[in-house]
Amino acid sequence: MGYDNREDKYTGIWPVMLTPFDDRGEIDYPSLSRLVEWYLKAGVHGLFAACQSSEMFFLSDAETRQLVRFIVEQVDGRVPVVASGHTASAASQQADQLGGVAETGVDGVILISNRLALAGESDGKALERLQALTAQLPAQVDLGIYECPYPYKRLLSDDTVSWCAASGRYTFIKDTCCDLPTLQRRVALTQGSRLNLANANSQTLLASLQAGVKAYSGVMANFHPQLYVWLYEHWREQPESAQQLADYLGTAALAEFLDYPACAKHFQQQCGNFTTHFCRVRNSAAYRDGFFPEAIRSMVRLGQSMENALPLSS
Repeated sequence: MGYDNREDKYTGIWPVMLTPFDDRGEIDYPSLSRLVEWYLKAGVHGLFAACQSSEMFFLSDAETRQLVRFIVEQVDGRVPVVASGHTASAASQQADQLGGVAETGVDGVILISNRLALAGESDGKALERLQALTAQLPAQVDLGIYECPYPYKRLLSDDTVSWCAASGRYTFIKDTCCDLPTLQRRVALTQGSRLNLANANSQTLLASLQAGVKAYSGVMANFHPQLYVWLYEHWREQPESAQQLADYLGTAALAEFLDYPACAKHFQQQCGNFTTHFCRVRNSAAYRDGFFPEAIRSMVRLGQSMENALPLSS
């Protein structure tokens, strides 16, 4: 893999991948293949598979491993791939899940912060369990943590971020704090380490890049990843265009509340990548009958106008 020795391996734009299903609710691998190529054509720097957008809580462990292995083989070293599938409650089952994902050939295995302790349990308890789980995972695979909002959001404590940075094992935090001062503090805590922050929040993205955050991993890369790629690659030398684009992206990201992931799957269906917009996480059958699809189309048309107006090729 050409990126193996890059210091910036876990930087850039990392879409949180959707899982396409057929009408029976089974994984649709031809659609998944088209989705992978769509992401890569947009110039993304990595892929995050088996995450919440992938409906990982509604996949069996066997499905997760098969899904991730398919994606790794499809990508074939063109970009790095990380994956989670960390959904269990018992520590022993969690170790089995994560170990199984490590065997698929991914570059990094991503732990879910809310699996480390129950809601209401202390940050200290979560860190203890993180340390114990880390010791059980293969040393040859990089590790990361995702502050997944489901079933509840557990933000990482400063002590946990510091421990991950000092451990040398952790390379990727999918950060969902949505708070610029917290992002700035975490940048300082990870300075000089292998650990990179991937902001999931579009509204704070440009300011976080200016503060030293080096990646984006959010749901809106399922609609217009090429715009995020341009922002990441050009915000320094074209600050005015970057601010204009960031204003659009921050506003467009409100589409996340229009029945995601059904809205993203319906969009992918309109692109010709998916055959259905079936979701396991919710009944999406009636999605196209409301006003949400037209709102998404308006968002996409505005994005296309931005792409035409901004110096995206420079």
